Amino acid sequence: MTVLRSALDTTAPEYAANREAMLAKLDALEAEHAKALAGGGEKYVARHRGRGRLLARERIELLLDPDTPFLELSPLAAWGSDHTVGASLVTGIGVVEGVECLITANDPTVRGGASNPWTLKKALRANEIARANRLPLVSLVESGGADLPSQKEIFIPGGALFRDLTRLSEAGIPTIAVVFGNSTAGGAYVPGMSDHVIMVDRGAKVFLGGPPLVRMATGEEADDEELGGADMHARVSGLADHFAVDEPDALRQARRVVARLNRSKAHPAPDPAAVRPPRHDEDELLGVVPGDLKIPFDPREVIARIVDDSDFDEFKPLYGTSLTTGWATLHGYPVGILANARGVLFSQEAQKAAQFIQLANQRDIPLLFLHNTTGYMVGTEYEQGGIIKHGAMMINAVSNSKVPHLSVLMGASYGAGHYGMCGRAYDPRFLFAWPSAKSAVMGPRQLAGVLSIVMRESAAARGRPYDEEGDAALRAMVEQQIEAESLPVFLSGRLYDDGVIDPRDTRTVLGMCLSAVHSAPVAGARGGFGVFRM
Repeated sequence: MTVLRSALDTTAPEYAANREAMLAKLDALEAEHAKALAGGGEKYVARHRGRGRLLARERIELLLDPDTPFLELSPLAAWGSDHTVGASLVTGIGVVEGVECLITANDPTVRGGASNPWTLKKALRANEIARANRLPLVSLVESGGADLPSQKEIFIPGGALFRDLTRLSEAGIPTIAVVFGNSTAGGAYVPGMSDHVIMVDRGAKVFLGGPPLVRMATGEEADDEELGGADMHARVSGLADHFAVDEPDALRQARRVVARLNRSKAHPAPDPAAVRPPRHDEDELLGVVPGDLKIPFDPREVIARIVDDSDFDEFKPLYGTSLTTGWATLHGYPVGILANARGVLFSQEAQKAAQFIQLANQRDIPLLFLHNTTGYMVGTEYEQGGIIKHGAMMINAVSNSKVPHLSVLMGASYGAGHYGMCGRAYDPRFLFAWPSAKSAVMGPRQLAGVLSIVMRESAAARGRPYDEEGDAALRAMVEQQIEAESLPVFLSGRLYDDGVIDPRDTRTVLGMCLSAVHSAPVAGARGGFGVFRM
């Protein structure tokens, strides 16, 4: 039998403590997500509603097929910055007329939907997801353009937004713009470069220069409707392909456009009736990860609660035992799983991972990386044993693998171990974190200790006494800083992941991601891994 048996003792005090700690983190996370849902605040939400307009998430809800989920991405973008959490943009994946689409929606309650540097980063990430997974891109537009005080950080890199639209279209990936309000100046190129454009009467305002700019530049007197209203663009300029009488009508027409795209997934979806849920309760994932990440936990307890029927064929179970590898299905999709067991990666684990990644590419099977690693092992024995070349072998395999990668940060994800387990820089199709996760170059205490040793040795080399009191203060300050900068909300605010999720939602989130990646062809590398140092 390859069905995983659970050794998790849900009556143990350690389990209760882990669960309590995770629930506390989830409460804190919910409070941060609430900031994104609040948009610009009650005053601006009320003003927007007073104009008879729908909110961004209400527009998305009307666009989606009834009773289908929406996987929101990067909801904490801009967290910790001077900008509103969420970055005045909602992005995510949802089903429209049976077609999985990447949807973006400006939040006009936040500075009129103006784009700040984090809005740009979030939008570019959404475009990247649409391209990699060949998902039609639906843009629900109402934006005043660039947030002018931030223009120096937006203008030059912002051109990539329009480049992406043309490249998506060239690749045969449909782009649809539904314009509800302002889409001015550079923003006018969103509908200008989209395959299909729908505009709302007396709402859409699409022009390169508004009345004040036209008056200043040419002396011409013209109003909004003459310059860029939906009626003008539908009758005169031809920019609008479809004229909507109101917002619900625009969304209805957008659904009809998607219905006529003649889209089909590259791989047929599994039969839902044949998919068996895990044999172990997903709710128990709350008690798996210890509050202290130095305490190891068995990743099989996680795997048993996210894969179909808790069925897992382990690969090399007796070799490189601090990395668990094996095959499973998740919501009917085949996956190869790499999961850190005891944190540290040794030479055996690195070589095992490289072979396993090659096998997944031979079989065209997506890979799932479950992170809990403090990095590759250091020390004389391990350096002499070739840890550098073996770690490089694993990173080489990850870098050149062609099958889709999904990553979930459950616990620690430090140092080069973060790279070897397909961190953000290695282009996983999707990367999510649990509230328990931490990621940095190394743990806070270790990093502060290294700085202390270097400074102590420097003082000794110069023949100067060492300030022990100052050292203690420095270590405390560095530990506090690194701890804060390694937390998932901090990293998510910088778009180093696609969202911080409740562990209990992991199977659902991964299932939606696997469905999305199978909209595009899934094909592994056949050789082409570069030179493996032996």
